[in-house]
Amino acid sequence: MSWLRCPDPRPWATTRLVCFPHAGGSAVAYRTWGKAASPALEVHAVQYPGRADRIREPMMSDARQAARLIAAALAPLTDRPLALFGHSMGTILAYETALALQARGVPPAHLFLSGAPAVHLRDESGNPADKDDDALVAHLVELGGTDGAALSDPELRALVLPYVRADYRLIQKYAHRPGPRLTCPVTGLAGDADPHGTVEKVARWGELTDGAFELKAFPGDHFYLNDRQEELLAEIHGALGIPAA
Repeated sequence: MSWLRCPDPRPWATTRLVCFPHAGGSAVAYRTWGKAASPALEVHAVQYPGRADRIREPMMSDARQAARLIAAALAPLTDRPLALFGHSMGTILAYETALALQARGVPPAHLFLSGAPAVHLRDESGNPADKDDDALVAHLVELGGTDGAALSDPELRALVLPYVRADYRLIQKYAHRPGPRLTCPVTGLAGDADPHGTVEKVARWGELTDGAFELKAFPGDHFYLNDRQEELLAEIHGALGIPAA
């Protein structure tokens, strides 16, 4: 099944934005972005396997392999400027997809990396995948963006927690490798009260590109983007040189 979802297609758009969800997330995380964006911007979201309408497919276990497959799926969209946005775990996949596109000779026009430390920084904290179900749910609720009451339902837990754990194991397995640097401009984005993707750690993404780097902090926690969608989209539009909607 296709990697991409585009609920608001705009064949006339001058630029495309491809969004990568967080751990445990799906393309629905960006369901409102298409309508909120400028008519000049077409928004696509990546649908990871093992969840939603891809629930029967094997889950991802290797970020680089997934990025290569996503880059191949994006090939038909590279006839126009293509930007990538990744949040939390999505930063790893967006970063690796940017490198894969660059290796194909079609680097992204811009890379937006949100809510996660730069990939060359070591994470010394324990992996949430190793927690029991109650502790994992508590961790997700603490991060925000998750309905704790919904995850008290045993059937929903049995459906959701396996791919949440798989995503965290993918993060745990991933290790940054020295190699080609990004050539595209990068914007680091952070919630100023996010204990995971702190402003200081997000700023370190600038060390991985030869392109321009900018850092933008918003009021909020790890899921600041839910409350600051309008301001975030305005920042993205500005970086792409597109008037906001």
